[in-house]
Amino acid sequence: MKEKLLDSHKYNLWKNNLEKNGLEIHRIDELYTRYNGKGEVLFSLLYTDATTPEGNKIPPICFLKGEVVSVLICFLDSITKEKFLLLVQQRRICDGSMTYEHPAGMLDSESDAAAVAAREVFEETGIAVDVSQLVKVNDTPYFPSTGTSDEAMYMFYCELELTTAEINSYHNKVQGLVSDHEYINTFVVPFAEGHRLITNVNGVLLDYLYLKDVGDWDLLKEL
Repeated sequence: MKEKLLDSHKYNLWKNNLEKNGLEIHRIDELYTRYNGKGEVLFSLLYTDATTPEGNKIPPICFLKGEVVSVLICFLDSITKEKFLLLVQQRRICDGSMTYEHPAGMLDSESDAAAVAAREVFEETGIAVDVSQLVKVNDTPYFPSTGTSDEAMYMFYCELELTTAEINSYHNKVQGLVSDHEYINTFVVPFAEGHRLITNVNGVLLDYLYLKDVGDWDLLKEL
């Protein structure tokens, strides 16, 4: 049974945030909603009539997506200590091109971002990581597209020290959930080279935040 939009976690999180920040909501129209396999709201296109605390109308269209996670997986060669990125390669609707991204996913109605992050890493790369291995980058969410979406991103990173053979074994593996239209190949590449392949702003930012957090200034300068 499909949940009603007004009962969904995503909708109420978004609406409560609007009201908490002083918006007066006059009307919300549901233009289109897509559900996941469990009947939960996956995302929704909404038309919103609302007034800001300053007395202005806010742009009305919102792509309701909710909270999401993105996880940087960095392989450390156990001998050379060279860093490699484990990226996921897939075509995206933005322009139809083949993209290179960090593993990522949506929280839907869940509240444990780290647990979702660990699950997404496994589903998209085949690597089982424990929540304790994930380092959270931001405590409050970042908003990748403030003008048109409520998407709220939590970022993590995980360092895994492996042999050269183990690192290479994770390259070009077929992953993803076909039921969710995911056709993913894993892609292992030296860090700086991988950084240059990433075209989404979230991925680029996460690379820089990770290197800053671990104090890898030499690699940071190389980027």
